[in-house]
Amino acid sequence: MSETEPVASSLPGASNRLHTLRRRLLTGGALPLAYSGSLVRVRGLILEAQGLEVSLGERCRISTEQNRFIDAEVVGFNGEHVQLMALGEVQGLTPGARVHPVPGDIRIPVGPELLGRVLDGNGRPLDGAGSLLASHYTTLSTKPINPLGRALVRQPLDVGVRAINALFTVGRGARMGLFAGSGVGKSVLLGMMARNTNADIIVVGLIGERGREVKEFIEDILGVEGRARAVVIAAPADAPALTRIRGARLATAMAEYYRDQGLNVLLLMDSITRYALALREVALAAGEPPAARGFPPSVFAKLPALVERAGNGPEGGGSITAFYTVLMEGDDQQDPIADNVRAILDGHIVLSRRLAEQGHFPAIDLQSSISRVMPSIASPAELRRMQKLKEMQSRYTSQQDLIAVGAYTPGADLQLDQAVQAHAAIRDFLMQDMHAAVSLPQSRQALADLMTPYLPELSGI
Repeated sequence: MSETEPVASSLPGASNRLHTLRRRLLTGGALPLAYSGSLVRVRGLILEAQGLEVSLGERCRISTEQNRFIDAEVVGFNGEHVQLMALGEVQGLTPGARVHPVPGDIRIPVGPELLGRVLDGNGRPLDGAGSLLASHYTTLSTKPINPLGRALVRQPLDVGVRAINALFTVGRGARMGLFAGSGVGKSVLLGMMARNTNADIIVVGLIGERGREVKEFIEDILGVEGRARAVVIAAPADAPALTRIRGARLATAMAEYYRDQGLNVLLLMDSITRYALALREVALAAGEPPAARGFPPSVFAKLPALVERAGNGPEGGGSITAFYTVLMEGDDQQDPIADNVRAILDGHIVLSRRLAEQGHFPAIDLQSSISRVMPSIASPAELRRMQKLKEMQSRYTSQQDLIAVGAYTPGADLQLDQAVQAHAAIRDFLMQDMHAAVSLPQSRQALADLMTPYLPELSGI
């Protein structure tokens, strides 16, 4: 072997590899580099690594001594250290564990094959029905639609609930909130709408729910009929905070895909409050200072970013009609999350604990609820009937204590006389069995029949 001949050429295949590398360097081609960092610190929920060049939100994989891998996500930076949060249990981690970046965004399976399936917050099947054989894939990160390119909310959506159809008509493409304390019936009401709403696809996001409630919602509340046209994303309360966050984003991304295919989608998320709590958990662990009642500012920035992804697509395309449940702590409507979400939605339906305790279902508080899109999708006669019923019910409620003790004297107040006379019929109108469905035309006709004696000028309209 001559002195000028490279030593590597004596190795089998070495000359070919050197030639390939030399050609790529000369032509400016990219070299596939595989590198990793090391774990240097664990502080609460935060894992810190060094030696990595990664971006915020990027995925990483940490190796353990038991030849296992733990998935994690970049949530912040501390000097030259990268802050990670694990997507699962962190048992088995040791100082110096290797941390490998995982390039590319998460691929989410979508398509008609997913109907009837139940997935976890990371997109893996939970129902034991085998692997996901999806025909298409999408990602968690999508480009927002130009607000001027969205179609206006001009068509009503039948949700099968008489009180909502008649008094708080929902528009196709609207974002509505169900506000309630715990145990007031919001999940049951969601299940009614899932079974009865006229939508092509239903996407359900169960975020932060108890494990028992997940199975109960799927089997008892959603039922066979609802599940047949639904995809369920379940990230229960014991799932890591990042998995709960990813579950909400996953459900929204799936709904966006089906909308972009020209379908009308019903997105049910229970609950957006627990999504906010997961955001707070991550932000506080990463060192962000708390602001309103312990919620860091980033939480209030990410809530509208999620909600605004729902709604109508371009004119002539599909739509996402979304219902978000909001858990009010101690039935407090001034809770910071409830107050913030109320401002970014197209309407809110408040459920009353007082009515629920009286066996009134759905326990809708008429005075506290509103649909901001109803004036655009209901006729003036329907709006007038709605206003008259709410006015009569408010009048009765304000004098209910006097009526109960017999201090009410008929004839002294004509409007109160009407409210007292119609109270029983109004109560029957507002109540509905959870297994019954009342269509939008039936709901409007029932309201017209109820209000005709008190609005004779609208008779026949």
